[in-house]
Amino acid sequence: MARPEIHHHRGDLPDNVKFSGSVAIDSEAMGLNPHRDRLCVVQLSAGDGTAHVVQLNEDFSYNCPNLKAMLADNSITKIYHYGRFDIAILYHYLGVLTEPVYCTKIASKLVRNFTSRQGLKSLCSDLLGIELSKQSQSSDWGNPNLTKEQLAYAASDVLHLHALKEKLDPMLKREGRFEMAQKCFDFLPTVAQLDLLGYEELQVFTHS
Repeated sequence: MARPEIHHHRGDLPDNVKFSGSVAIDSEAMGLNPHRDRLCVVQLSAGDGTAHVVQLNEDFSYNCPNLKAMLADNSITKIYHYGRFDIAILYHYLGVLTEPVYCTKIASKLVRNFTSRQGLKSLCSDLLGIELSKQSQSSDWGNPNLTKEQLAYAASDVLHLHALKEKLDPMLKREGRFEMAQKCFDFLPTVAQLDLLGYEELQVFTHS
């Protein structure tokens, strides 16, 4: 496998970086509570072995017009793994509700009920034969000087999502759950909004 190409950008995507059709997206923050924990990094890949890691400004300005324009482009499908969190935090800090979306974790849960291994590391291992390192997952993403290990970790979270989609789509179709998956993907931005409103367990659908 060719060595991935990782581009580190500060503040925003450069003007010459464009995506079309689909883009894999992930994010890194100071924690898992969007209302409390600052969004620090957004990483993207076109599935071509190249990753763009955007380190957002520390002044909370989030002045990143190129990144926001790409996220708001409805002609581009955004591919996530556990998109529920990323969609919510991107909406909270950047003011963009990303649509349309695809989530490899949802797709896996709909067709891989023979295993509890639904994390990105497990999916890459089981479906692609690729072993990911999660060593830098719990690290200080607010550090103004990200390490090479952090950049490599951030990139690894998006480099393989297109390939996973290519593996999961035939499985969804084979099991007759492709349309159901699409309905889940379409509803995901609404779930993210409900999470931000405090309805994390989707209480609006429960009896009590």
